[in-house]
Amino acid sequence: MNKFYIVMNTGKDQDFTVSNEIKEYIEKNGRECILSEKDESGQIVPGTVPADADCAIVLGGDGTMIQTARELSDFDIPLLGINLGTLGYLTEFEMHHSKDALNYLFKSKPVIEKRMMLTGAINEGHHLLALNDVVVSREGNLRVIHFNVYVNGALLNSYQADGVIISTPTGSTGYNLSAGGPIVEPTASMIVLTPICSHALNTSSIVLSAEDVIEIEIAQGRYGNESAAVSFDGGVLHHLTTGDRVTVMRAKETTSFMKISEESFLKTLRRKMKGN
Repeated sequence: MNKFYIVMNTGKDQDFTVSNEIKEYIEKNGRECILSEKDESGQIVPGTVPADADCAIVLGGDGTMIQTARELSDFDIPLLGINLGTLGYLTEFEMHHSKDALNYLFKSKPVIEKRMMLTGAINEGHHLLALNDVVVSREGNLRVIHFNVYVNGALLNSYQADGVIISTPTGSTGYNLSAGGPIVEPTASMIVLTPICSHALNTSSIVLSAEDVIEIEIAQGRYGNESAAVSFDGGVLHHLTTGDRVTVMRAKETTSFMKISEESFLKTLRRKMKGN
């Protein structure tokens, strides 16, 4: 690889010390390197992404990886994460191994893992992307919300719960795991639906086909209209009320992760999740 694009987390690398260190090392080895341009909110400035970059080196943690995956969804640029955070499950390397990773990329071709994404819309409005999950949850008072789940137009179930998580295989080790959902091999093609604290005795997660279309309808509550919210990858909350529908399906966009380490998914899972 000859042209590198560095996407930094400006909160974790405020003075660009780490970014410049990586950039200097890449250029010292005769390669081209471009630092991402970020706005005041930490988003990549539109029109500044080099479409001919061979890869993107993402400096941060899981949140940075997820945000970058969405922001680069229109570009065929594989991502390699270098962890500057805590858990960093989606990142391939810790910072002290960054030069080893770069040396590998200078001379070898990495394995590329394709990860499916989700797209969702509120009441058939503007579509938003998610690499990890789409979450519909209660808002306001601490009480369960009532909602109906439809799959391909047919009613699957009605729930009284704190909410529901619609997760990709990549996101199965995130909020889905914390809510008791199953862990899925990240390159698989399927969608996991997990209720959050459902008010029932045996409400389990449901694994659906990646081609299914899921609709979450906010139903009438015991005390009138419900107040709920939906978020995509834990981002900005969009307010919902009784009658609103969130439609979620597989996105045409995918995210490419570079795989350099020979460590298996299960071994990585065991190492990263130990003690957490």
